[in-house]
Amino acid sequence: MALFSQTSQQGFQALLWKCRMFWPVSRCQQLFAVSFSIPSREKVSYFSFVTSSSTALPVDPKGTDVFPSKKRSEIDYEEEEGWDEESKEISEGKLHFSSSVGAPKKGLMSQVMSRQNFTKVQPPEKPLQAEEWNRLKESFRSPKIFETVMFNSMVRCNSPIDVAKSLLTYVAKSDGDVAYTLLVKYLALCVQQGQTSEIRDVYDIMKRRFKLIEGGAYNLLIRGLSNSDQWRMALTLLEEVKKIMIPSRTNYESCIKAASRHQEMNLAFELYHEMLAKDLVPTLDVLQAFFDFSRGMKGAELQKELFGMLLHLRENQIYPHKTFMWSIKLWFESGQCPVCNHQLEDSDLTEEEYNNLREKIIRDVIHGTDPFRKTSPQEFQAFQTFVENRLPFDIVIDGLNVSHIKPRKMHCENLFDAVNCLAKENARLLVLGRKHMLIDSSNWKREIMKEIQNKADFFFAENISEDDAFLLYATLQSGKHCKFVTRDFLRDHKACLSDSLTRHLFRKWQRGHQIALRNGFSKKMFLSVFIQQPALCYDCVVQTTGDTWHIPYKDTLDEKYSYRVPRKWLCIQQKR
Repeated sequence: MALFSQTSQQGFQALLWKCRMFWPVSRCQQLFAVSFSIPSREKVSYFSFVTSSSTALPVDPKGTDVFPSKKRSEIDYEEEEGWDEESKEISEGKLHFSSSVGAPKKGLMSQVMSRQNFTKVQPPEKPLQAEEWNRLKESFRSPKIFETVMFNSMVRCNSPIDVAKSLLTYVAKSDGDVAYTLLVKYLALCVQQGQTSEIRDVYDIMKRRFKLIEGGAYNLLIRGLSNSDQWRMALTLLEEVKKIMIPSRTNYESCIKAASRHQEMNLAFELYHEMLAKDLVPTLDVLQAFFDFSRGMKGAELQKELFGMLLHLRENQIYPHKTFMWSIKLWFESGQCPVCNHQLEDSDLTEEEYNNLREKIIRDVIHGTDPFRKTSPQEFQAFQTFVENRLPFDIVIDGLNVSHIKPRKMHCENLFDAVNCLAKENARLLVLGRKHMLIDSSNWKREIMKEIQNKADFFFAENISEDDAFLLYATLQSGKHCKFVTRDFLRDHKACLSDSLTRHLFRKWQRGHQIALRNGFSKKMFLSVFIQQPALCYDCVVQTTGDTWHIPYKDTLDEKYSYRVPRKWLCIQQKR
């Protein structure tokens, strides 16, 4: 409970009007409440802010525009094609002035120019009280732009959401409102961290408070929601954008990837053709997504669409990069023998098989008597809460395991290279680590770890914890599309499953979802790099149709089990 100093009754009523505002209550607890007591006509007021997360944002229940309109109209974010550019622009404070307003005021222009001098401000690591923020602001060289510079730094450093909320609370209490640009910066941080409920709350506030949401904010909203389990709301926002402007390429591609990721290919192709009709040129990234998510799927119409994309490359003299070529190759080979054209068995589990496997792994391995779990109930409960608040992930990484791939490199460098390799397709990554990774040492450098944490979500378990159970839980809870990275074969955990059928399903699921990373060499950069070997969409076991046999094999005589499945096949056909 925060206690505020004396103020006049007139001032109190004005502040009360601006602060009696609420987050949307339909999905979350009431975050912002005001209680007060005036025992007599004395010019004293006591009022306290009660909040479930120690923070709040002002919202006008009548929908009136309490935020100053000039702050919104004079400064807009540029609409960028990619998230990397978008986040870089926000973190560096690059802004441009809307042409509809005319020349910017001289004072405002000098403020924008001054921002470049403060981009290295280090945000606090934990939420601050109002008086603490006030002291920090007073010590700042240019207090007028303190909040802007601090939010830029928070986005750059990927600060905890609670820290950003405490700054918004301070602004709301001291100014009586929160500027549109600060709200957009907070939104950028929420999108960066996959905070779906916060993204929705910011959207609700913007809809209530502003007559128009500009393109940069819509880019963030659609991108953030399309990477979540509430991806269909991104489609709703896309329709909303169509009513006021031509949606950007980023808007369409975010929705296309979300639909493809959830195997709704008809919807994805519909959005793709709509995008082309608006003369928006697709990026190679979204074309690659079509081939990746169509792997193993059948149908003449699907084949026609994908062949059309290849013709698009031909007609426009576009040369796909190496990873895109790998995706095209895997699609052509997916599920079909190139020698006899027989369809190979799919590695996907049915919905019933997948749900049964997930329930039994949670029961027998995670909550059961698995002696290899080595974690406390409290720690695993904290991990479950962490995962549920951030679902879904695309790839879950055993960070400690991956950090040992190249023995001559620092462990943090190995992890950095692995995350960079896996993040190229804008996948949502979860890295499972240990707490000792956060301590500066010969193998773990704090600066490198901070940089990695800007590219992925991290959960740091106790140093003695066994993280395979964490890996399995996060992957299975994210859905059938989610893959995982570890060099472990997971035989111990498979042995804990109660029956042979479940163990068989576990191995089949593992073959189709475990990604291998191997060492390679880049001639262009003249250094060793990680090369990703994607999980296969066909099942890598001996297969037969009666008159044909397909046998996966290795080049070596190694008889040990390995997490790497063979990539070569022998096709045997019986002569008639």
